Amino acid sequence: MVGCAATGATPAAGPTTTAHSAFDQRASAVAAAWRPGPGWRDGYVPLQGPTVLTGDPRFTPDTETAFRAGWYRAQVAIPPTRVGAEIRFPDGRLTLPLVSAAEAYRQLDRGDPLPCPGRPKRPGLPTPGGPTVEPGPDGWATSTTETACLPLTVTGVTLGAVPVRTSRGEAQVPAWLFTVEELATPVAQLAVAPTAVTPVPSAPTPTQPLPEGLVAAQDMVAVDGARVTVRLGVGACDTDITPVVSERPDVVVVGGAVTRAAGVCTDVLKLEPVTVTLTAPLGARPVLDVFTGAPLTIAAR
Repeated sequence: MVGCAATGATPAAGPTTTAHSAFDQRASAVAAAWRPGPGWRDGYVPLQGPTVLTGDPRFTPDTETAFRAGWYRAQVAIPPTRVGAEIRFPDGRLTLPLVSAAEAYRQLDRGDPLPCPGRPKRPGLPTPGGPTVEPGPDGWATSTTETACLPLTVTGVTLGAVPVRTSRGEAQVPAWLFTVEELATPVAQLAVAPTAVTPVPSAPTPTQPLPEGLVAAQDMVAVDGARVTVRLGVGACDTDITPVVSERPDVVVVGGAVTRAAGVCTDVLKLEPVTVTLTAPLGARPVLDVFTGAPLTIAAR
């Protein structure tokens, strides 16, 4: 089945018939060429990164910067003991070796914060040179304070499991859950040993460009039953951005149709999130990009 879904705003004009026809042809070729290896159906192929937030962390600008940069400091002992555990898939279970909490922390911690000139060295201190107000009982005070440029503080670690999108659908995957003082929810680092992970298959480099008016999907943002949100790679001046989907029993192929602007436009790739609603829940079906034929993975937060 081939169809399109709205992006949330009503476009002035729909995508051209030519773009739909081109998508249909390429989607058929992509679906026919999809031949994953055996590990896709009986191994562990994660379709998202190894660091997972277990809920709303209630980021501030500073804590989000630290999280994305991988700045951490441990205030507790992190055990080096290795263990084993199982992944629970919708279609079965798989026991795999895990990394230790210490190894997972080394993967999580990617360095120290960069210098922050003019920022306080500890949280809650006034910004150097900041404005002052009249003194109170405790003397002169500043009118504002800023959070220091500091790493996130790990105060605990336990072994648990988190939902992860895999080639076999959403699985419960063992993870080390790091309690972070500055966040409202633990940060999970997936615990499966790298030697037990089957990589996502890569697609050959396309030999032909996409037809005019058709754009590729770059990655997935979220999967919620039959609703799949992907990001399309569009031009800075493209309009009438519309996702196009080909839904089949074993795969889903996605792309987008756009109207190109007349005249000169800045050559910049924009990532445009769009949502498609399938006729059935996605389940374990891969979502393939119509340009490369590669399975889409979930973008890092």
